[in-house]
Amino acid sequence: MKKSLLKINSSGSDVVALQSALAERGFNPGAQDGMFGQATAAAVAAFQESEGLLIDGEAGPRTLSLLDLCDNDDLPDVRAQVSVQVVSQMFPDTRIDNIKRYLPPVLDALGNHGLGDKIMVLAALATIRAETEAFLPVDEGISRYNTSPSSRRPYDLYDYKKSLGNQGPPDGDRFHGRGFIQLTGRDNYAHYGTRLTPSQDLLNAPERANMPECAANILALFLADKQIKIKQALLQHNFILARKQVNNGSNGLERFTSAYLVGEKLINNGFQ
Repeated sequence: MKKSLLKINSSGSDVVALQSALAERGFNPGAQDGMFGQATAAAVAAFQESEGLLIDGEAGPRTLSLLDLCDNDDLPDVRAQVSVQVVSQMFPDTRIDNIKRYLPPVLDALGNHGLGDKIMVLAALATIRAETEAFLPVDEGISRYNTSPSSRRPYDLYDYKKSLGNQGPPDGDRFHGRGFIQLTGRDNYAHYGTRLTPSQDLLNAPERANMPECAANILALFLADKQIKIKQALLQHNFILARKQVNNGSNGLERFTSAYLVGEKLINNGFQ
């Protein structure tokens, strides 16, 4: 079967093949009549849930591949549509020079980690706008959330934070947030540094997390780890839940939502 997207109101021989494959695996699609209706959508959703896929009731490359109906499970790659002009509309208050400089490594990193589909590209760009609207990797700003009012040491509230793996001074300052995703804490620097290609010793050189290619790949790795939950939230436009997958809160929610909705109108989903 040609790579495609089968969904409600699709029809034809490809839908018959889908219905037959679902029935063979015990997921009843109703009549195998070549009409993609609610019964077929429910069967697709049940199959997706059983396979740990994104549950949307639509049969795209990954669902079709697991049903042996498609040889390639790669999702349509929309990165070619993501121009500087498109991103500047998603980042209306950002210097265009920054977008020109940092967009290429971000798009390369997303492609390298299989995140070139529309939802994840938009999630990445919206995350950057929420975390660093200037569209460049930055150090975390000092605030009441990371530095006590009377402290002479920045980020002292992070020093002993067990959830970050910090072990006391100077860990708070040394492993404060950096990059596009605001990588924070000893454990995260160790974990993501070893997963980079080539691997990076971020424990001994944490400042590397602000280097463009390094920051872009950390962003992609982090989002890839949360991919299904992020997609499930964004399919429902649940921007609060999607944002929580990245920073466990709603910081930057308005910027995230605005960037995503603007980009959603400017970029198509890649299916023909």
